[in-house]
This record gives sequence, C-alpha cells and structure tokens, in this order.
Amino acid sequence: MTRLIHAMQTTDIFSSLEDLAQTSIDLPAGTHYLKGFACKYAPELIVAIKKITTYSPFRQIVTPGGKKMSVTMTNCGTYGWISDRYGYRYSTVDPLSHQHWLALPSCFVELVNAALSHEHLPNYQPDACLINNYSVGAKMGLHQDKDEKNFTYPIVSVSLGLPALFLLGGLTRNITPRRILLQHGDIIILTQQSRLRFHGVLPIQPGYHAELQAQRINLTFRKVT
Repeated sequence: MTRLIHAMQTTDIFSSLEDLAQTSIDLPAGTHYLKGFACKYAPELIVAIKKITTYSPFRQIVTPGGKKMSVTMTNCGTYGWISDRYGYRYSTVDPLSHQHWLALPSCFVELVNAALSHEHLPNYQPDACLINNYSVGAKMGLHQDKDEKNFTYPIVSVSLGLPALFLLGGLTRNITPRRILLQHGDIIILTQQSRLRFHGVLPIQPGYHAELQAQRINLTFRKVT
C-alpha cells in the first residue's frame, strides 16, 4: 500500500508549517516515514547526545572547497564522518581530540533496530552515527550519502527538536525535490531505490522546543564497511 506523508506543494518556504500539514504526496519507492516513532526514545537519546558532545563537541567543518557548513556536527560509533580541504571521508579518530569516537549508545542501536523491524526491513548494526546540530537559519544543501562501501544498508535519519523541511530529490541533482515536514521524533529511512537520492534541509525557522530549545538535532545512522 502506498504510504502518504505531509509535504509542501508551494514554493513559499516561509508559509506557515500548519499549511504544510494539510497536503500529502506519495513517498517514492524505497523511502519510509515513521511519524513520531522516536518520541518515546527521545529523553534517553538526548541524555546520550549530551554525553557524546561533552566528549566530542559540536564543530563547524569545512568543505573540500573551503566553505564552512552552517550546521555543526560530531559523531559516535566506530567511524565518524569528517570533511576538510582534503575531502569527505570516514575516520576512526576525532580530528580535534585525536581520540577514537565514543561507541554507539545502546539506546541508539535499539531505536535503529526497532525502526527497521517496524518497516519489515532487515536489521543491521550501524557503525557510524553523524550528529548534526541545526541552529535557526542553518541548512544542508542537496547531497548524496555515498562515502560508504556498501549501499545495500539503509540510512536511518532521526529528527529531534525544531521542525525542518526535508528535501528529497532524485538520483540526479536536476530533479526538483519534494519538501517533507519533519517534526520531533520523526524518522526517515532511505533504502533500495532511494538510498542514493539527493537530499537536504531548508533553513531552520525560528521556534522553541521544550527539550532542545532553539535547535534541531539530527541523528543519521549508516553502515560504513
């Protein structure tokens, strides 16, 4: 059965998010949306994130072209995703501390496996979690997740805090992306036909969340090896 989710039909990204919730479109094959699925896990997730970011603080990284990204980020797991003038890649060591990243918390792994099982997808053990911190105005340009060695493993993306408009494009950059409203606790899983779709996030709008205040935290789970 085709799964329907909320998505934006207008080109005005600053129209009210309430208007966005009134329209629905089809999800492309290989994309799964779990509304609010992570809410019951959120308190434990937030505690774990605070521990991780005390050990490996959020930092603003530089793209290979020399531009600073508007989001700040850190990692946990065997591998962490990093970027600098030498390129995008995974590293077992935090380039700031020169120490290994913290292991994935058990609540992270539990959530990933629960989400995959809910969608009748094979469970796997993620070995990387990229943690992005979006302040108001921060965004993420359209990109593909293709630094991993095996694209058969799904990407599991968890939204916490302020809402975001998630862009989900095609397999080439020139395809106009869908705009999907992601709120606290929502999960997007990209697998099969959607695993290499271009995706991104429009600028975060002003707001306040009871647990995370004026920020959005995104957890992206991947299998690197």
